[in-house]
Amino acid sequence: MSTRRTFLKLIAATSTISLPHIALGAGKKVVVVGGGTAGATVAKYLRRADPSIEVTLIEKNASYVTCYMSNEVLGGDRDLESLRFNYNTLQSTYGVNVVQDEVIAIDPVTHTVTTKNGGSYNYDRCVVSPGIDFRYDSIEGYDANVAENIPHAWKAGEQTLTLRAQLETMSDGGTVVIAAPPNPYRCPPAPYERASQIAHYLKQHKPSSKVIILDPKTSFAKKDLFMQAWNDLYPNMIEWQSGEGVTKLDANNKTVITSGGNSYQSDVLNIIPAQKAGAIAFAADLTDDTGWCPIDVQTFESTRHQDIHVIGDACTASPLPKSGFAANSEAKACAAAIAALLNGQTITSPSFSNGCYSIVGTDYAISIVGIYRLAEDGKSIITVPGSGGTSSIDATAEQRKLDVQYAYGWYNNFTRDIFK
Repeated sequence: MSTRRTFLKLIAATSTISLPHIALGAGKKVVVVGGGTAGATVAKYLRRADPSIEVTLIEKNASYVTCYMSNEVLGGDRDLESLRFNYNTLQSTYGVNVVQDEVIAIDPVTHTVTTKNGGSYNYDRCVVSPGIDFRYDSIEGYDANVAENIPHAWKAGEQTLTLRAQLETMSDGGTVVIAAPPNPYRCPPAPYERASQIAHYLKQHKPSSKVIILDPKTSFAKKDLFMQAWNDLYPNMIEWQSGEGVTKLDANNKTVITSGGNSYQSDVLNIIPAQKAGAIAFAADLTDDTGWCPIDVQTFESTRHQDIHVIGDACTASPLPKSGFAANSEAKACAAAIAALLNGQTITSPSFSNGCYSIVGTDYAISIVGIYRLAEDGKSIITVPGSGGTSSIDATAEQRKLDVQYAYGWYNNFTRDIFK
């Protein structure tokens, strides 16, 4: 417990790592596709590692809204704008060339990235951080158009506000149904934190209501801690249905059918579908049959195309979870590897960390951490034996309250590390 809490304090205080400063010449170009957590981090840390590298970050949006902490918007304790970050510091302080445009093609032969607005960018190394997309066809009756009214809200933004508005207009005594996704997906504990935050709102404003989680899985991250929290904070309000993945939707009636053949009608319906790598990863032939991007785990270079690296949720880096903190850790390792490759230096063996807080109610948070390294053969990532862990099931109320403050400190310092 003491070791885990010490690590949590450390990552709450700072998530910055030191990279060797290299400056051995010019003419080295890296194009980063995608300005989310991983993309922004790798752009910054490439410039920190070697200021002679010309880094261009291409992102279609002018700003980035973090998914982590967005469930608090649903709970009513956070404004969406508090999650929004721009790229000004990456440009002014670190010298990253930020281009607001959408990448539509990556040519691994000519080493060229092409954008929707007609831009063409040559690279020596390309880093692709496309995030996730959705397997809408995994649920009959659900697609991107339907999602505008029956939101997944798994990319923080307008759909987060839509879901929040639906909770506000729901009558007391209503039912909120959350369809959880199958593994793997972005942020493993997040559907259950979302259920907690929705219950947090309902308990204050619509106490006769309930939340039902329909889940294809038989377990989930921090399950015992979530179950304990639900019993403590929201008795009889949250119902978890294991092995009941949603397979069919009647959008007009907000009714779903599960793999078990059961029907559930809702007043507010949140469907989080199965996931895959973002669209540009498919267009650039970086994915395999799993829908994710296979990589060399030492450098995050694609195993399908040389000189292209894939980081963040889209890559296959198990047992690292698809989380913001893991993406940040991957990006730093990737930046160090690229700087070494461009300068003819030896690539060091990377290590990785993950830290995740879930705020489940007033003065109540739970956490999980992990430390990872390469296996001896360098071909896979393994969990460091005896490392990491979760909050104690026997934690006191004061410790749960303290973890909320750690969570906010973690978020503030983590986002500063990425965007400031």
